[in-house]
Amino acid sequence: MNLAADRKPGSQDSTAERPKSMLLADVVHDRIRRAILNGEYSADERLPGENVLAEQHQVSRPVVRAALSRLRGEGLITSRQGAGSFVSAPVTPKTLAFQPLETIADLQRCYEFRLTFEPAAAALAAARRSDRELAEIETCLQIMRDATERRSHREDADFDFHLAITTAANNQYFETSMRALREHIAVGMKFHGLSLQTVRGGLDHVLNEHASIFDAIAKGAGERAREAMRIHITGSRDRLFEGRLLDLSSRG
Repeated sequence: MNLAADRKPGSQDSTAERPKSMLLADVVHDRIRRAILNGEYSADERLPGENVLAEQHQVSRPVVRAALSRLRGEGLITSRQGAGSFVSAPVTPKTLAFQPLETIADLQRCYEFRLTFEPAAAALAAARRSDRELAEIETCLQIMRDATERRSHREDADFDFHLAITTAANNQYFETSMRALREHIAVGMKFHGLSLQTVRGGLDHVLNEHASIFDAIAKGAGERAREAMRIHITGSRDRLFEGRLLDLSSRG
């Protein structure tokens, strides 16, 4: 994995003149910072050690130290001699939130919104994903495959599959939107999963849709990943609504 590729190369600006280690430190800093602000680490929680972070991000320990130094300067972490680095308390990021899902029309609107950003996220994931992120997507797919063999549907793994793709897109706006929609999407996935069990071959068909998305991302085929995601979300919506979509032009 080439972390330097995670950043768009500059043309003739000062970025191109910076040492590679500094560019890598930028990437690692950004990833850990987003993990902290997204709540993946709790306030006062100890971060993994330098060796673990270096392995996770596939960089050297000096690069990790530079990233941690920046995080300390921003007040996001503190260091305790002999104990490591800890998330500063309290961490109070501004979080994106949506109104509760209350009606069938809201559920349809949720699918409509997902169609605006998830296909784009899949295309970017195909270009930007790391080996570790691809493995995470594949793990979710395997959990769904195991559930399908038992003729059941795992909504949690289904959501985690989609979330892992937005994470692999390396654009926090996609990932933040996905996390904020968790409860809304869970409703649709729950009912969709139940409907699949009443249709012969339904579970296998949806598993194949997810597998097609994964295959495109694994092969770096961005446009194929985009289309596979669009087909999957559209199909999920149409299966759930049985092809009878509501007229959303009315506000009544």
